[in-house]
Amino acid sequence: MQINEDINFGGILEEDITGVTCIYIPVKDVYKSIKWYQKNFGCEPTSHNPVKPGMELSILRFPDHNGDFPGPDLRQTVPAIFLVKAKRRDGSLGFTIDCVDRHPIACFITPCIQKMYNRFKENGVNIVSGIPENKPFGSNFKFYDPDGNMLEIWQP
Repeated sequence: MQINEDINFGGILEEDITGVTCIYIPVKDVYKSIKWYQKNFGCEPTSHNPVKPGMELSILRFPDHNGDFPGPDLRQTVPAIFLVKAKRRDGSLGFTIDCVDRHPIACFITPCIQKMYNRFKENGVNIVSGIPENKPFGSNFKFYDPDGNMLEIWQP
């Protein structure tokens, strides 16, 4: 892919995109998935959709402690998670590069990666990788949600 050098932005680029508001995740059972994401991420459903068996959509928000986190690089705007009932069986998200390793669809920042890793392990989460040591860009681990969506946790 080549960059089109004929494009003229007039010398000034506007901030047309200022963040990510949500991540859509296909799931088989929205009600059960809400409980999984609450247990492992601590997020809560919004009041947009009553939580009940058979629901087809839920919006989950992460707790916000008003930026009270150690280190300047740890607080980012956290998008909401939209759990959407998948209409097809092969609805899980993920992709591969060069047909080798599967890659996650989203990566979440944490100030406490070891604590989250331990919680996930205790809760029986399908963890794909351990936490590597001495990575130049920080530690991370990958895991699957109950519907086979690969996600990642990263501590810069």
